[in-house]
Amino acid sequence: MSYSGPTDLYIDGEWTSAERSETFVTEDPATEEPYAEVAEATVEDVDRAVSAAERAVERDAEWRSLAPRERGARLYAMADAIEGQKDEIVRVESQDNGKTPFEATLDVDMVIDTFRYYAGWADKVQGDEVPVPGDRLNYTVREPLGVTGHVIPWNYPFQLAGRSLAPALACGNTAVLKPSSTTPLSALYYATAAEEAGLPDGVLNVVPGRGSTAGNRLAEHPDVDHVAFTGSTGVGKGVMEHASRNVTGVTLELGGKGPNLVFQDADLDAAAGGVHYGIFMNAGQMCWAGSRLLVHEDVHDEVVERVVERAEATPLGSGIDDGGRMGPTVSEGQQREVLEYIETGKAEGATVATGGGVPEDKDAGYFVEPTVFTDVSNEMTIAREEIFGPVLSVIEFADREEAVEIANDSPYGLMAGIWTSDLKTAHSVAATLDYGMVSVNEFPVTQPQTPFGGFKQSGLGREQGAEAIHEYTQTKNVNVSLE
Repeated sequence: MSYSGPTDLYIDGEWTSAERSETFVTEDPATEEPYAEVAEATVEDVDRAVSAAERAVERDAEWRSLAPRERGARLYAMADAIEGQKDEIVRVESQDNGKTPFEATLDVDMVIDTFRYYAGWADKVQGDEVPVPGDRLNYTVREPLGVTGHVIPWNYPFQLAGRSLAPALACGNTAVLKPSSTTPLSALYYATAAEEAGLPDGVLNVVPGRGSTAGNRLAEHPDVDHVAFTGSTGVGKGVMEHASRNVTGVTLELGGKGPNLVFQDADLDAAAGGVHYGIFMNAGQMCWAGSRLLVHEDVHDEVVERVVERAEATPLGSGIDDGGRMGPTVSEGQQREVLEYIETGKAEGATVATGGGVPEDKDAGYFVEPTVFTDVSNEMTIAREEIFGPVLSVIEFADREEAVEIANDSPYGLMAGIWTSDLKTAHSVAATLDYGMVSVNEFPVTQPQTPFGGFKQSGLGREQGAEAIHEYTQTKNVNVSLE
């Protein structure tokens, strides 16, 4: 094993082994070789972490009583600490997850920006005066929720942890972070950054472990006041069920089946580039992936040709040793599932325009070729279910109404893309799409300042932007009689 970074749990400001000294081994998905042995949190370890977080958020505790401006300064310091470890985190993320260093660098940069953005929010969380009848003073106060639980998926383990941690901490909450057992390593660097930034003990706790044990316990824990979860819709429903036993609030960012709508007046080269990036980055393992390409019949063949050309020119590899620009899927099981979807697409009558299997030049690693299907109808399995792999389904449409109807005919509603040179088309179509995020003439794109979340079965609540402040605070109303 080549990994030399942190592998223990981080609870109450201390690095510690698991309660039963259990561990699990992760592997590099580009080589299939063991990469690290990590402490595996048990239910008892989660209880210890929650207790530490609860003590750290009591009203007289250092973090809760810290001046908001000083709390913001600690988050700025965390951003600086992450930036100082950037090269190491990028390397670890690449080898633990399989994404290329280019993609991992984007993730770390996003986290640094996110912490700095919410550091600026720390002293701006405020209430309002409410005009009420009579001689009264009525106002609201936004207070922290308390202990927040963060259950993070394997596809963006560092970025998605930071996305929910930063606003939660900025609002004065404490946190217990449970990264995926498939990709647990980068999350541990939040603990090293917290130490360097001087966060009080117990404010941030990191407990790698299995979802079935540590994850479930965090979601159902009676002393956890809010749970943030990113992952599949099916697992998200389970998290919601566990949390409901204590009437605990949840933020859920779940599945997607994002459409890119390419109209005949679009810049076709730009559209093909955006479509390619939106489905093949991170090997398509993204909730916001543009996995459906809806293209006008007049430009169908030309767009498909350009997308296929880009797909076939994409070098596959880890990026660390071989200059790859698309990495492997995260595990053997994920690779198998993606390949099964490809076979289903073939069986249901779709045509493989390129890809469709395992690259012949790879002796190891869980790679899947960038795959483009044509002759797809929106009723096919590959057009309706989230594949979570580098598989694009191309669907032809005749006019704007049909394009919108196809796009909205999905149980998901996370992100959609529109490609057109006509301003009226852009705004009118955006208004009719049942998606939480719509991007025009670029895809996908998000910033720390912009809300992230979806409609329908793509989730509940919003991460990022000012909306996240409302996710991680609760409103208290105060009424004072002045008579």
